[in-house]
Amino acid sequence: MRLKPQYLFVIVVAGLVALYFIARSLMSLGAPATAHPKAKPPSGPPSVQARLIPEVERRYDVVVRGRTQATRAVVVRSETSGVVAQAPVLQGTYVRQGQVLCRLAVDARQAALDQAHAAEKSAELAQQQNEQLAAKGFRSPTQVLQGQANLDASRAAVRQAEIALAQVNLKAPFTGVFDHRDAEIGAFLGPGQPCGTMIEIDPLLVVGDVPETQAAKMKVGALATAKLVSGQTLSGRIRYVSRDADPQTRTYHLEMTLPNPRLDVRSGLSAEMHIGAGSGPAHLVPVSSLVLDSAGRQGVRYVVGDGRVAFAPVNVIEETHDGVWVTGLSGPVQLITVGQSYVADGQKVRVAAAQ
Repeated sequence: MRLKPQYLFVIVVAGLVALYFIARSLMSLGAPATAHPKAKPPSGPPSVQARLIPEVERRYDVVVRGRTQATRAVVVRSETSGVVAQAPVLQGTYVRQGQVLCRLAVDARQAALDQAHAAEKSAELAQQQNEQLAAKGFRSPTQVLQGQANLDASRAAVRQAEIALAQVNLKAPFTGVFDHRDAEIGAFLGPGQPCGTMIEIDPLLVVGDVPETQAAKMKVGALATAKLVSGQTLSGRIRYVSRDADPQTRTYHLEMTLPNPRLDVRSGLSAEMHIGAGSGPAHLVPVSSLVLDSAGRQGVRYVVGDGRVAFAPVNVIEETHDGVWVTGLSGPVQLITVGQSYVADGQKVRVAAAQ
């Protein structure tokens, strides 16, 4: 049977491909085997860079985030009823203790005081007459005592009327800033209703919450500084540290007091407090040298005398632009600054000077 041309072409191509693979196999069997070079064994222990870090005496500061707060804030309230007749002080004004903030209408209070004075005068004259008649035997001791009681009652009525009249003047309870006014002229105030709010901001407080791990270091009277968001840095002292922790946050409330004679620092500003907590040995290490060990502890790796790696857990006490101050190391240490993450405790290393 005669093959069709297209079938013949396919058979020829398939034969050529088969011959190509057969020839290639024969050539590879006859060629000499190429020797694979063996990997070179590591030449000695790994190399790290280290730097000698000296031990220095350093002041320990506890950093606490907080905010400024008025030393005192009091809502001045009316003790009697009346319409506000005068509002002599603008809100935001610095006022002295005893200065009138709101004045109510006097109404009939002055008349009541005048009436009380008149009754007191009458009682005084009656008592004088009783004493004169008693000296002549025309008044009994009981009548004299009754007259004295009437005189005392009239004097008490005078005092009551004077207090009622004085209550129309709502005064500043201390020297400070009249921060907010609640009652304007024409408003009616009843007993207990507010005239406005007084705050004391000289001295000023900076308040914050310290974690329980640092609470034992806080001492009343300790020197402290506060850096405000405005860039100001003010100095003061710790005046209060709570003895009972907040049940939700497990932190302890503290208060720092600082002078503010020009009243230029406002209440409610964010602040960073640096509180002195003593002094002791510390080391300044690069931030990049901090590592974690297998237990998850933060620390550094350094080289001991025989060229082996050691790990020491550290506590960061302050962060600076030059590095972090840490405690937990003893004496000068050969700190590993490059390669600390690729070596293990007890491993022998070669030390090169840090660049």
